[in-house]
Amino acid sequence: MNVLIVGSGGREHALTWKIKQSPLVKKVFIAPGNGGTAALGENIALSDDDLPGILKLTRDKNIDMVVVGPELPLVLGLADALEREKIPCFGPGAYAAQLEGSKAFSKFLMAEAEVPTADFKVFQEYAQADAYLKNGQFPLVIKADGLAAGKGVIVASNLDEAREALHDMMVKQVFGKAGEVVVIEECLQGEEASFLAFCDGHDYVLLPSSQDHKRAGDNDTGPNTGGMGAYSPAPVLPEHMYQETADLVIKPIIHHLEEMDRPFKGILYAGLMFTAQGPKVLEYNVRFGDPECQPLLMRMESDIVELMMACASGRLGGQRISIRPEASVCVVLAAEGYPRKYRKGSPITGIEDAEQDELVKVFHAGTRLEKGLTVTNGGRVLGVTALGADLAEAVKRCYEAADRINYSDKYLRRDIGQKGLGRRP
Repeated sequence: MNVLIVGSGGREHALTWKIKQSPLVKKVFIAPGNGGTAALGENIALSDDDLPGILKLTRDKNIDMVVVGPELPLVLGLADALEREKIPCFGPGAYAAQLEGSKAFSKFLMAEAEVPTADFKVFQEYAQADAYLKNGQFPLVIKADGLAAGKGVIVASNLDEAREALHDMMVKQVFGKAGEVVVIEECLQGEEASFLAFCDGHDYVLLPSSQDHKRAGDNDTGPNTGGMGAYSPAPVLPEHMYQETADLVIKPIIHHLEEMDRPFKGILYAGLMFTAQGPKVLEYNVRFGDPECQPLLMRMESDIVELMMACASGRLGGQRISIRPEASVCVVLAAEGYPRKYRKGSPITGIEDAEQDELVKVFHAGTRLEKGLTVTNGGRVLGVTALGADLAEAVKRCYEAADRINYSDKYLRRDIGQKGLGRRP
């Protein structure tokens, strides 16, 4: 079969790498792809939000299944358009994709499905939101309602910070239309984990726990980014807690959407905070996380294409996922200045050296090929991912590999996985 992967980041390189391993797959196309995906399939110069172009591509290349990496095309309705063309799509329709596309929609749906989450208020008028802040109990979380590339969430420790964030979103519109509506919610305290599940609209199969690192700097300092590293499993969510946690945060949403005749097919990602009162949902995403995808796929032994086709066709019941027992860590190599201003076009060396260890894989994110060289082309450049007998070994191997790679303005966090190591008995 021919598979089309939509997207261009580290997640899409990891998906291409894993999908390519399936004996069911003849050829992989990636739109638009990056310097890493080019070595595994055929990159097609199409933006991931070019729905007419993607539909034409599926016809031109006889595509048998589309796998959508990022959230934007799903929110725009790509899965619905493909369904009308009778082309299987791994990803939910536009209605269910609002779980990520609209923070307000997601919070209201959680309330309807009785999913534990932070108390919240939704505002469409700046003056009303500003007045609410004046009586707020800090810290508070200010969220732009729409898609903001993972950067539309501000944790405000006092009134001044909250009012600045609110003004930036609703008046200055630093996130464009995404900030026309805001969600203000209580700031949950605890440790975070990511919990993902393959879903076919009724049944679901759980992936292992993982933990992302959103902030740019060590010890969770600096601005929010798309993610600076991840590891799996996350000790804060051990395997014996998977099913009871899924009963709280996965099952209710899947069944609620099914009852609404809006079935969720694809990956449901629950971003959790483990509070003194138990796990609560910070957010839902409707696709693999980036960079959680990288360590999760390194651990997966099952044929991912079989699972994806089962999700798309509503026959996931009874399926199981085979997972390697090792731990896995992904460290993102970024460009200095990310997520703000950074340079592009720097030649990258050392990737082949880093991958000499068979338990290491370097996934490309912001790269491109230029005159035979791989050069930087984004804020998050590479995701160095390694397996280890335990988390400590995986961390050590990952950083040793990361240190073999060089380019000007290279930047990385040095504490990925430390929270997990701190929880070891």
